[in-house]
Amino acid sequence: MRHDLDRLMAARRLDAIVVGGKVKENPPLYYLLNGAGLTQALFVKKRGEEATLIVGPMERGEAKAVGIPVRLTTRYGYHELLKTLRDPLQASVAYYRRIFEDLGITGRVGFYGMMDRGAAYRFLRALDEATDEIEVVGEFGGDLIAAARETKEPHEAERIRAAGRRTASVIHETIAFLRRHVVDDQGRLCWDDGRILRVGHVHDEIRRLIALHALEDPEGFIFATGSDAGIPHSKGSAEKAMRLGEVIVFDIFPREMGGGYFFDMTRTFCLGYAPPEVQALHLDVLECHNRILAALEAGRPAATYQRMACDFFRERGHPTVAEDPTTQEGYVHSLGHGVGLELHERPSFADRPGNDDRLQPGSVFTIEPGLYYPERGMGCRIEDVLWIDEKGALHNLTDYPYELIIPMPRWDGVL
Repeated sequence: MRHDLDRLMAARRLDAIVVGGKVKENPPLYYLLNGAGLTQALFVKKRGEEATLIVGPMERGEAKAVGIPVRLTTRYGYHELLKTLRDPLQASVAYYRRIFEDLGITGRVGFYGMMDRGAAYRFLRALDEATDEIEVVGEFGGDLIAAARETKEPHEAERIRAAGRRTASVIHETIAFLRRHVVDDQGRLCWDDGRILRVGHVHDEIRRLIALHALEDPEGFIFATGSDAGIPHSKGSAEKAMRLGEVIVFDIFPREMGGGYFFDMTRTFCLGYAPPEVQALHLDVLECHNRILAALEAGRPAATYQRMACDFFRERGHPTVAEDPTTQEGYVHSLGHGVGLELHERPSFADRPGNDDRLQPGSVFTIEPGLYYPERGMGCRIEDVLWIDEKGALHNLTDYPYELIIPMPRWDGVL
């Protein structure tokens, strides 16, 4: 959480942090500025002191609304430096040195935010070599801002819940769209004029509904049928006809408009009826899902639950990644992941060496067991988003039923 910054800086022996770049599509800076409507900014904080926000003069009004002391870029004269030095790299180094001198920044300084990797390498190396007063510190994996974002404050969880309500509406309205279609004598869904409804048509409707509910879809959803549903990240083949009794995996992970918080939920269903083998698959996944939810508690290593899922599916006769990490049938992935300003955040549930992530108050994460048999034309996944509040109580932020069979009102039950 944001109030953990000083503690996390102390643990890393950082005297200051610098977070920069554009704000949108830059989760570290968006997080620290609480989604402020700025184009670019520089967030500078000494350990134990209030941060300073540096922005261009055109955005000074938006910057003041953040509630952090503001200084303008013109104070540090980048264009003057560029005119004198005639080298953007040297001018940038001199510009940052002016900022550090003005703010009294010395010692170990951590750098975060968005910048092209090659440009960041050259800039930070040049900055480190140009001054004896600071030591440039970089982190690789599990960095300070990611650690702060791993736990959410109640207002963040509420934003995720609100995005979840709208996401559930998209699923509900997608199913209503499917149910409006007629069924031909081959079990295919058709428009009233006899044209076959295809997966691509459903994709178009989902995109429309996402926009209608003031969400955006930067990662792309999954709406996959039949054998495509047996491949976890198959988006679905656009030309496939929609058919009764064919399994559908609908995994949708939009975010708030403007680059905010993500949601992530999956439901598996069949239209009209479900073959017995699909019903059995769905029952196994749903029971695993419910058992994991009943066992979740703050303080336990997240990987514990991945092992629980593998044990459950193995007992039901399914291959799992615990016995064969290369398996492409059965249970083939990890149980879940954190959710926030990025679709995949900590905690990680992967059962691998070095994963010491634990569930803790403030954790927001998915639980998404699944089984996949592409050669048998079926797959199943069920996914909810959970939050552990500051008292350790578990909340399911996903409000949508798990029914497998979706009745078709315009089908007479005969094929």
